[in-house]
Amino acid sequence: MRGKNFKIRLLIGVAIALFFVVKRCSQREENPYTGRMQTISMSSNEEIQIGLASAPQMAQQHGGLHPNNEYQAMVDNVGNKLVDNSIARNTPYKYEFHLLADPNTINAFALPGGQVFITYALFSKLDNEDQLAGVLGHEIGHVLGRHSAERIAESEYWQGLATAGSVGADAGGLVSGIGQNTLLTNGRDDELESDDLGVKFMLKAGYDPEEMIGVMEILKAAAGPNRVPEMQSTHPDPENRIEKIRESIQKYKNAS
Repeated sequence: MRGKNFKIRLLIGVAIALFFVVKRCSQREENPYTGRMQTISMSSNEEIQIGLASAPQMAQQHGGLHPNNEYQAMVDNVGNKLVDNSIARNTPYKYEFHLLADPNTINAFALPGGQVFITYALFSKLDNEDQLAGVLGHEIGHVLGRHSAERIAESEYWQGLATAGSVGADAGGLVSGIGQNTLLTNGRDDELESDDLGVKFMLKAGYDPEEMIGVMEILKAAAGPNRVPEMQSTHPDPENRIEKIRESIQKYKNAS
């Protein structure tokens, strides 16, 4: 009887896994801006709506918007210049740039659909407008690369396989662990792709992409000696990012 029940569970598990594999295959599409094949489960309009709906809460978590209009205008001007002089201008996304009041958290991030944020803690450490362009260009790369939408779809896929593993052979934990490692690796790849796009956007807008290396040094110093090992993080080590940024600079300068 136990053997029969195991076979039934196994068949159900296989059916669930097959469903999610087929679903993932149907969601594969080429990103028209990067040429990369991705798993995407939402439209560009849905990305925009998610970003707009989430933006107020994200701002609130970082102390709201910074009150200095001059600083905000600088962020707007640099961000819009990057968009207007790159392929980002031809996307459906609605780019908006926000300077957050947070004086402690050195960070910048983008929500799906074009909402881009930089904290005052990071903004205040930048030496010049080119470094600001490096930060914002990287975040525009995340939006254009559809990285959040891809992570959502891939997470759904691995959660489905973990469910199938739990039902079919008590292997949900193993599958979930494999999925987590895969998502971490993909996250690091997203960062490198955004760095590469950021270099491209900076050159198109007339900024010096070498200044992006200075941004990496700021992030490296902020992380300190006890930063999380690369294999446990969604972000590549700053040293590796610097090496890849230099490669991107040479690639785009040679192509121009």
